Amino acid sequence: MSKVALIIGANGRLGQVLTSAFLSGGWRVLAQVRRQPSRAAEPGLQWLQIPIDDPAGLAEAARAADVVVHAANPPYTRWKTDAMPLARKAMDTARRLNAVLMFPGNVYNFGARMPETLEESTPQEPTARKGRIRVEIEDAMRDAARSGLRVVIIRAGDFFGGPGRGSWFDLVVAKSLRQGKVVYPGRMNIVHAWAYLPDLARAFVLAAERRADLSVFETLHFPGHSPTGKELLDSMERSARRVGLLGETTRLRRSGMPWAFLRVAGLLVPMFRELAEMRYLWYVPHRLSGERMGKLIGEPPRTPLDQAMDETLRELFKIGRR
Repeated sequence: MSKVALIIGANGRLGQVLTSAFLSGGWRVLAQVRRQPSRAAEPGLQWLQIPIDDPAGLAEAARAADVVVHAANPPYTRWKTDAMPLARKAMDTARRLNAVLMFPGNVYNFGARMPETLEESTPQEPTARKGRIRVEIEDAMRDAARSGLRVVIIRAGDFFGGPGRGSWFDLVVAKSLRQGKVVYPGRMNIVHAWAYLPDLARAFVLAAERRADLSVFETLHFPGHSPTGKELLDSMERSARRVGLLGETTRLRRSGMPWAFLRVAGLLVPMFRELAEMRYLWYVPHRLSGERMGKLIGEPPRTPLDQAMDETLRELFKIGRR
C-alpha cells in the first residue's frame, strides 16, 4: 500500500499533530489549509491552500492520497450550522479519491446515561445537541460506507497536549496555572476520559497502516488516560514544579466550575451556553476501552501521564527544557 495522507484542516490543533505523526511514520502528507501554513515546508510535506468547500479541486490536487483524515472542526458555537456540511465535504473528497476516510470521534454520542466503560458496541443515546450532531455525522458516514466509501472512526476523550489552545484542559483547567490556580469542572473522585494528542495521532497512523485489515465501516476506541479529577490535578501539580511553574513547596489552589453562572450567562454569551450543555461529562464517570483497537492495530500508544503532562505544560506555557 502507498503511504500518502491528505489531512483536512492541517492548521488546526489536531491537524498539526496528525501532520507530524504521519510524517514521522514515513508518510507523504498533503496538508489542506484555509490560510497561510503555520509551519515551514519540509521533506514529505506539501501544502494545499484549497477550500474544503471545493471537493473536486481538493481531490484533483491530492489525487495521490489513499487516506483522508477529516481534522477540521468548527467552534462549539457553529456546530449546528457547520459540522455536518464539513463532514459531507470530507466524505465527498475521500469518495472522489477512492480513499479511506478517517474521522476523530468523541464520547458525546453516548449521553448522560452512559456506562463507565465505553466500548464500540455501547448504545449511543445522546442527551445534548452536540451529541446528536455527532451521531448524525457518524450515521451519514455509515450510510456512505454502504455505498462504497471506507470509513474509520477513532473515538477519544478530551484533548490535551499539542500546539495551540481550544480544549477544556487549556481553556478551563490550566488557564490560571501561572497564578497558582486550577479549575476542575466536575467531581474530583470520578474518572474522565482524556487523549494526549501525540498518542492519538500515532494511533491514527497505526490504523491507517492496517486499513486493509479493517472493516468497510470501522469504529475504534482510543483508551488514552482516565484519571480521576484528583489524579489529574495531582499530576499537573507535580509537573508544574518540574517545569518551573510552581515552587518546590507551593500547592495549587483548586476550585470548581461556576456552572450556575455559565447557565445564566449563556442567555447572552453563546459560548457559555455551549459549555454549560456539556456539564454532564464532568459528573458521569467514563473511560474508553481500547481492547478492540489493541486486537486490530496493536497496543495503543500511551505516554505515561506525568510525562505527557510535562510536555503539555511546556508547550502550553512556552517553557524550554532545563
